[in-house]
Amino acid sequence: MTERISSRTMHIGELAERTGLSLRTIRHYDEVGLLPATGRTEGGFRVYAENDVERLTIIKQMKPLGFSLEEMAEILDILSALESGAHTGGPGHEKLAEFMERAKNQRAKMARNLAQADDFIQRMGKNT
Repeated sequence: MTERISSRTMHIGELAERTGLSLRTIRHYDEVGLLPATGRTEGGFRVYAENDVERLTIIKQMKPLGFSLEEMAEILDILSALESGAHTGGPGHEKLAEFMERAKNQRAKMARNLAQADDFIQRMGKNT
């Protein structure tokens, strides 16, 4: 059944342009259920809402931290439940805290790697 599409939606091309992701990546996220299209036009084209831009932005932020698609979906579900005011209880908060700790550790590792790259670039600059 085709949903009625409001004027506040966008086609996948605009979503790709606004987020800097490829159409292929967005379609993949739709296919695996990470970012399902808000609806479809009568012609079958995917359409997205403004909140999908925010969801995709969060997905982009999680990607370099090494979370799997399943973990990303779990994090998004927890965040959505917390933002909507639904009480997820202790397990939701505990799981989010675990993900947060992993994200912090991965970020620290990335910062160390970046510092090493900066040192190497500086070393090469001394020899040119």
